[in-house]
Amino acid sequence: MSVTALADPVLLASGTIDFNISGVFDQFWQLTVDGLSYGAIYALVAVGYTLVYGVLRLINFAHSEIFMLGMFGQYVGLELLGFTASGNTYTEGTVMTIVYILVAMIIGMLVSGGAAVGLERVAYRPLRKRGARPLIFLITAIGMSFVLQEFVHYVLPKIVHGLGGTNPQQPIKLVQPKEVFSLFGASVTNVAIVIVLAAIALAAVTEIMINRTKFGRAIRAVAQDPDTATLMGVSRERVIMLTFLIGGLLAGAAATLYTLKVPQGIVFNGGFILGVKAFSAAVLGGIGNLRGALLGGLILGLAEDYGQILFGTQWRDVVAFVVLVAVLMFRPTGILGESLGKARV
Repeated sequence: MSVTALADPVLLASGTIDFNISGVFDQFWQLTVDGLSYGAIYALVAVGYTLVYGVLRLINFAHSEIFMLGMFGQYVGLELLGFTASGNTYTEGTVMTIVYILVAMIIGMLVSGGAAVGLERVAYRPLRKRGARPLIFLITAIGMSFVLQEFVHYVLPKIVHGLGGTNPQQPIKLVQPKEVFSLFGASVTNVAIVIVLAAIALAAVTEIMINRTKFGRAIRAVAQDPDTATLMGVSRERVIMLTFLIGGLLAGAAATLYTLKVPQGIVFNGGFILGVKAFSAAVLGGIGNLRGALLGGLILGLAEDYGQILFGTQWRDVVAFVVLVAVLMFRPTGILGESLGKARV
């Protein structure tokens, strides 16, 4: 780029940002379908952030690596079931494909859930027992995020050959995207339908559990007033452990849905940016609010897809965070506001 271009803000902007408004209108419905599928994944991961924050007032930045471990867990599980990582799509019938997707999801959920519980026990529980300040928890969460990343990056390949490392895993494709129907000219694929319906179903089950079960009441009680909840016979440590477990299980499910959408996305740092976006989705909808996490995820997914056509693909991630800042300027507590700690979910 010339010195003249650097000195001319208008020329600089026109050379780096595309205001392709007609492109957004032309591809509006296709962008909407794709945005909702990505947003549904963000929403599931965001629920984990919002649950932990609602109970502990802790931003668990290592939750993105719990998601990443779920991707590796379901990958290893499929290899143990006899799948070869060749990049070819599995084509042995719809029924068996559904079975293997469910098996992969269960394995991913178990790995992520177990990792989340282990993280809470090893990293956060000792800090609670010592009465550590919130800043210490935050620093620990960031530190554990990097520890888990670098474990998969450098240590795991030495333990299990061909697993982890710098490069993404060779894809295992369970589903070949195929158009099921057309919506105003937009292609709605089998993968998009599975992702959106599965994410909404899991989020709905989580909300029902929080609202209508004894354990859900315990979560809301601890979120509202942990000392009083303890005096009333609620085990705070048990509630915290199970809260991390639920968040981990949802992150594992999201990991399977993500690899259906992006089979080549299994890499040691594959959860970092997605985790930041999921946290942004939780804040956007109202952190501590389960419905807000779902809404925030969907809005963020849509904003990204519209933005990448309007401004250019390189601005995709920027658009998501600009939307977050813009909303928080007018709604500091998010679109739906905080609610778990106020027992209003």
